[in-house]
Amino acid sequence: MIILPSAMGPATLRRLAPNVIKATPSKLAIRAFHQSAAKNSFFTPKKIPTKNTVAATKPTAASLLLARLAGTSRSYYQQAQQATSQVSPLRKLLVGGAIFGGTLVVTNVMFNRETREDGGMPLFEREYLNNTFLHTGLGIGIITLTARQMIQTGFVYRIMMANPWVVGIGGIALSFATMIGTRSIDPDNYIPKYAMWTAFNATQAAFVAPMLAFAPMALVARAGLYTVAMMGSISLVGATAKQEKYMYLGAPLMAGCAIVLASGLAPLIIPATAVRTLAFTENIWLWGGLAVFGGFTLYDVQKVLHHARLAERGVIKRDPINESISLELDFLNIFIRMLQILMMQQNRRK
Repeated sequence: MIILPSAMGPATLRRLAPNVIKATPSKLAIRAFHQSAAKNSFFTPKKIPTKNTVAATKPTAASLLLARLAGTSRSYYQQAQQATSQVSPLRKLLVGGAIFGGTLVVTNVMFNRETREDGGMPLFEREYLNNTFLHTGLGIGIITLTARQMIQTGFVYRIMMANPWVVGIGGIALSFATMIGTRSIDPDNYIPKYAMWTAFNATQAAFVAPMLAFAPMALVARAGLYTVAMMGSISLVGATAKQEKYMYLGAPLMAGCAIVLASGLAPLIIPATAVRTLAFTENIWLWGGLAVFGGFTLYDVQKVLHHARLAERGVIKRDPINESISLELDFLNIFIRMLQILMMQQNRRK
């Protein structure tokens, strides 16, 4: 409301009317702004909650249900992440057990429909086979520790910086030399036998170390688990099958091994532009190699039992070190391919 002095007449009021009309909204806005300002609540009494207000603010069962069902995206993802971290080890354990059990059942159904009819495995065969597997595990342990030491000391990187032809040909020659030397030494000469066998395991570690240097430890552990599951199930089939049932697989497996070796050397001959051909040879190297060396595991287990029977009759000497070399090579070839497959799958996900 605007108050005018009493001295103003109608003429003056008529002359000032347009200015008053223009100035009135801003004045009113200013007054309204001042009137709408927040009041000082220091001296105002606080409202005491009553039963009605408490009942209005208390969450009902419906609101709690909706909040639980809806929630916020942040709390949902946090709970999902916590649940995943809690279930992850148990899930991995269950997956590993399922893989081992499934592989065991499938291989037993496919390859072991006719079991032994002589009342089971004799004691001398069981002892010889257990001793062979003991040396196989010991050899794998030596290879693992030696490869780890090569990576920590940097020796594996010096090998990779050297001439690949010299390293490859020299490594293969040294591997064959130590393997032939181990097999040729009489099993009664323990010290030279074990020394040459250790040298053979060191050469195998030099082949495996470059891959282990760049592979994640989680994939290495998974590849080792899958290899143990595959070899364990196949070994059980070979041990419980009829005597010499799979001894005929020697020649076909050698032919398959030659094909796998040729596919592994294909990138040295085939040009890089032949993409489809190289992909085909890589599949032969990976999946064909798994099949071939899985068959070699079955053949080698039956060969160990055959040698146990020959040693029991005095035809040959008991030599579990020589028997373990074949199983070690089977393990390494299966492990390398398992690790390559897992690394390829990880790269595709990225």
